[in-house]
Amino acid sequence: GRHEAWSWKTASKESLCLMWQKVKVQLMLSMSVLTTVFWYCRRLYSFLAQLLKRWSNYLQRKLIRNLSVLPEVDLLGYSAREWKGETKQAKQMREAYEELFRSCHIKYMRQVKRDNYSVLRAVLFQIFSQGIPFPSWMKERDILKLPEKLLYSQGCNWIQQYSFGPERYTGPNAFGKLRKCMEALKTNWAEISATRDHEERGNLCNTLFSDESKEYKLYEAIKFIMLYEVVEAYEQIKSREEPVHNLFSLLFARDSSSDPLSFMMNHLNSIGDSICLDQVEVFLLGYLLEVKIRVYRLHRFNTEEFQVNYPDEYRREWNEISLLTEDDRYYHIPLFRT
Repeated sequence: GRHEAWSWKTASKESLCLMWQKVKVQLMLSMSVLTTVFWYCRRLYSFLAQLLKRWSNYLQRKLIRNLSVLPEVDLLGYSAREWKGETKQAKQMREAYEELFRSCHIKYMRQVKRDNYSVLRAVLFQIFSQGIPFPSWMKERDILKLPEKLLYSQGCNWIQQYSFGPERYTGPNAFGKLRKCMEALKTNWAEISATRDHEERGNLCNTLFSDESKEYKLYEAIKFIMLYEVVEAYEQIKSREEPVHNLFSLLFARDSSSDPLSFMMNHLNSIGDSICLDQVEVFLLGYLLEVKIRVYRLHRFNTEEFQVNYPDEYRREWNEISLLTEDDRYYHIPLFRT
């Protein structure tokens, strides 16, 4: 009996060992498979992460490259990079930037694309990014009807000679193109000003100001509004119905813009193509958009013209935006930090 019990125990032990060997082999195979799958998953995850990162960097580089208003940079760092050397001009510019930093609490700036739309771009970008609403007069009138009113109601058929910046187009289709520009301005302004979330509004601005064809329509619409208001002021002066703002007297005093047609042909048509806005036109821009444009003119440092407001007469309820320029040609956006 003792021998049979020992034989049963031995047989059971051998059976268990045999089963364990089989289970062990299966476990090892399973662990090997799981380890291989895990390794491949990690490699796949790493590959997808790198691919996503590269794609994100590509999109970011492309967006920044196309942006006509770049992300903010340190003011003094920009000054040190742009104005190296010990020339009189370089020293004066660095001093002017230091004055902005120290006295005006301007710590950062956004560079604006250097072309002949520079001031229009810098002004509109700030209006949109701050969520500034339509000026009061624009709420009362439908700006989409302004081209039609000028052409048909006031008989200004010469607007067919209007040129669209770099696209120096003239002809009978000018009316239709102006209408599309006005639609783009009204639609984008209404959408962005109605966006209350600051980050979302910033994203909308970045998208808009990275699309050249769309932003050019905005600038041409503003140019046309300037022309429309000049025509209105000219008619009021001729009929002596009511006094006009003194900036129109300054504008018509120029030999090159003594009437609306010469203003369009000699000034507006070339803006965006070969020239920027003159100072009197920046006055007109602030007046029409009902914003006080404060400009820091760095090349006028240590003079009374270092800080200038456009227009110099403005209403208290108007919003304020700021620009800085080194030459009255190209403009950037200063950012204030307390």
